[in-house]
This record gives sequence, structure tokens and C-alpha cells, in this order.
Amino acid sequence: MSRLLGPARRSPRTGRAVGLAAAACTALALSAVTPAAAVEPPLSGPRIIAHFDLARGQQPENIALEPDGSADLTLSFARQVGRVGTDGRLTVLATLPAPANPATPVVGAALVTGIARAHDGTLYFGYATGTDDLQGIWRLCSGGAPERIAPLPATGFPNGLALDEREGRLYTADSVLGVVYAVPVDGGATTIWSDDALLKPVTAIGANGLKVHRGAVWVSNSDTGDLLRIPIGEDGGARPAEVRADGLAGIDDFAFTGRGDALIAALNPASEAVYVASDGSHHVVLTAGDGLSNPTSVAVRGGKVYVPSAAYFTRTDPNLLLAHLER
Repeated sequence: MSRLLGPARRSPRTGRAVGLAAAACTALALSAVTPAAAVEPPLSGPRIIAHFDLARGQQPENIALEPDGSADLTLSFARQVGRVGTDGRLTVLATLPAPANPATPVVGAALVTGIARAHDGTLYFGYATGTDDLQGIWRLCSGGAPERIAPLPATGFPNGLALDEREGRLYTADSVLGVVYAVPVDGGATTIWSDDALLKPVTAIGANGLKVHRGAVWVSNSDTGDLLRIPIGEDGGARPAEVRADGLAGIDDFAFTGRGDALIAALNPASEAVYVASDGSHHVVLTAGDGLSNPTSVAVRGGKVYVPSAAYFTRTDPNLLLAHLER
């Protein structure tokens, strides 16, 4: 996520809070799909499949996909996790408890951030509150209630989240402290997995989006505009980070296309999505003309690309966009 404004209807204190963002959802409606000419290969046919209520804090921050193509979203300032079905309708799966006195760094308000899905349907997600009792990584099992499995420092900001099921480990990026944590999926002791200098913020938001891919943890740094690769050593530890792409101002989260190290990344303030080739070269593939409104993350499944927009700066039309990925 990038620095952002909260939902329109907030207390004066919260309304002034600016910072990273998370997601939202509730009443969704299918749009009258109008593909825009701004789209570039390898994407085509973009269309908005769901709209969200900005006034209710329904600003989608992060996404994970269900086997049937439904989209699980963290609904940032609504403090919810929701699912958008293939028909475009939203179901709220969980609402997290509100902190008595939120003190989230940069933002000030409580918000739900990164999300990851296990093969058995369990959802893991970050919750940033700035309080010792609630901040950390949470879990939602099918038919159950949300529970915190790992606390994280209240002075930090848990953001991007990825699951390595084979190792039974979650990785989460802290945008304020500039580190990557390793969290056991069953809870327990959390460790700083990487404290590399390339993860640090320059102004406010450093390490942001995060994915596990081909023996490494990939992390975006929003402040520097860099995409980083941190190899996982044979002992499971982090090796020195390396810059794999730069010049990606305001990069948020991203997703790999399935072709080598090629990926699609969301550039939040610019309302753009870019295709980053394996060699680090990149070009814009989606813009505001296609319906993006401060995109926050990306998910890829086969020939489909999902891009949630949170409208943190535009304050217009938070939505979920679907495009076709040319193979």
C-alpha cells in the first residue's frame, strides 16, 4: 500500500490521518463494462467487475483468489475481510475488533492489510492498529471466527503478506520499520527474517508488497521505487537483497504472471499497473483510463488478472478490475 487518505466519513482525527492503506468492501455492483483504449499488451479487455462504497471505508487493499475465481479482499478501514463472488457480489467474512485508541503509524486509524490463502481455505491477514493487544497476523478458518496468531510491534506497520505452505511459514513486510518478519502458520515466536538496508523507508513507507517466488522473497519498496529479491538460503535464512527493477515510483503489491520472473505491479499514486519483465524492464499496461483508481495489489490466475483500486488519493470509485492476460 502507499500513503493514503481514509474513508470519507471519519472522525476529525481519523480524517486527518494520511498514510498507507488497506482495503475495503461491502455493497458491490457490476459495472457497465467499457474497455478502455489505454490498455497495453500483454493485457487486454479490462473491465470493472465490482464497485465499493468509499464513505463506508470500502477501499480494497490486498487480494487472494479462491479456486473458483472469487476474490478475497482485505477491506482496510472497514476492518473487514470480504469475498467478491464471480457474480460481483460481496460477502463479508469477518469484521475485526476496533481498538479503543488506534495509533497506527502514518495512518492513525486501524486497517486490515495483506492477505494470503492456504490450500485448505484458511485465510491469513495483517491487522495494523498501533496497539499491543490487536496488531499482528490474524487467521480465519472456514466457519470460524478471526483470531490473532502472532503479535507484531505496535510501532510498526504490517503490510504485504505471503504464505510458504511447504515451510509452514508466513512472511510479512513492515513498511515503517523496514523489515520482513517470518511467522509460523500455527503461531508462536515471530522473528525478523530480513533487516536489509534496501527495505528501509526514505520518508514513510518502505517494504510494502511481498511474494514468495522461486526460492526467494520478493518485496517492493514504495519510497525508493525498487523491486527487491531476497534469496532464501538452504538454512531458511535471508540472503542479501538485490534490486531486480527500479524506477517504479509508488509501487505497491504485485503478482507473478507465471512466465519466469515476469510480474504485474500496482503503482498506487499514479493509478497505473506495469508489466515488469524478467530482466527488470517495464512498461505501463493499465491506467486510470481503464478504471484504475490508486491500485493497491494484483492477483493472477491463468489468463485473468485482478487489480483492486482503493481510491486513496483520487477519492473516486474504489473498485475491482479484471483483465485478460495474453499467453
